[in-house]
Amino acid sequence: MTTISRPIFDPLEFDTFGCHPFENDPATPDRTTRQVFVRRQVADWNVDMKDGSQLQFWGFKDPDVSGSDSPWPSKIIRVKQGQIFHCEFKPTKGAHTIHWHGIEPTPMNDGVGHTSFEVKSSYTYQWCAHQAGTYLYHCHKNTVLHFEMGMYGVLIVDPLTKPADTKNPNYLYDPVPGDEATGITVGAPYGAESILVFDDVDPRWHKLDHNAGMCGDDVGLDKFNPTYFLINGVHNGITQTDKRTVTTTQAGKNVLVRLANASYSRLYITLPVDAWIVEVDGRPLRANRAKGAFAAPRKLAANTRLEVAVAQRYSLWIPNIPRGDHRITGNFHHWITNKKHFDGTAVAKIIAT
Repeated sequence: MTTISRPIFDPLEFDTFGCHPFENDPATPDRTTRQVFVRRQVADWNVDMKDGSQLQFWGFKDPDVSGSDSPWPSKIIRVKQGQIFHCEFKPTKGAHTIHWHGIEPTPMNDGVGHTSFEVKSSYTYQWCAHQAGTYLYHCHKNTVLHFEMGMYGVLIVDPLTKPADTKNPNYLYDPVPGDEATGITVGAPYGAESILVFDDVDPRWHKLDHNAGMCGDDVGLDKFNPTYFLINGVHNGITQTDKRTVTTTQAGKNVLVRLANASYSRLYITLPVDAWIVEVDGRPLRANRAKGAFAAPRKLAANTRLEVAVAQRYSLWIPNIPRGDHRITGNFHHWITNKKHFDGTAVAKIIAT
């Protein structure tokens, strides 16, 4: 009879994978010539809440850009499809990572410390932008806490092709043969863009330490009770007037609304006009018959509720937007009970003149 021996349990390996991930500053494997380059450091600052109080947030700043010390969400990164991207990351306060949420780089460049390493002083992330779409980037060190603390931003991959239409000069994704089955949504050309990141805040979490809850200590991370609700870092008392949450365009243009849920709530979005769902999580919904009906663009009728899960992204395409003030309403519901939070509504706006 063959005897199968069990491997000897190595507490060091378990600890590294668990609460003390490996910290290092390696050279970038297979480093190649870059076409897009950004720098990111870690910063902290105070943000005004609706009731006048201030809470500390953490985030990524760009040391090459003046005035970038307190962006929340962190500065949008845009690259072109097919480009080689480099991000020189130098955390200044403890070890951190940058995870490219929805991108598919090599494990060393994926920014998940438990399966690779956390950046101690400096590392250059490298990946290729294969698919046009909407993504996020965020810290994957003590993920649940650091994401709540504001360490995230929007990452957009734009296609290389640009439409000849001067009124709608941008594509969400490159049209390919077979996409023409539905006609109007091919490539989702647009002339105006609204990028909206919805978030909720539990002030208790913003008093916790860098590594709180990492090693099994009970700090209450299973209890999330948000009292503030925001869009693009703007509290819900002023989201209908603030330039960060109001998009102004001409009536008759196509408008692309990129939605992201950075909250820990069940987020329900409604629009007062018909729209098409043309992208989910960085993947275009095409009309190609070979992909089947499940992969085709889907019409979202006016005032129909769309649920956006945590860290999920949707692109909604509004063709020929009519004149008027159009409210994009987000309602935040408890992730278990599905009961709407008190004051849990935030409204952005598109003004078409």
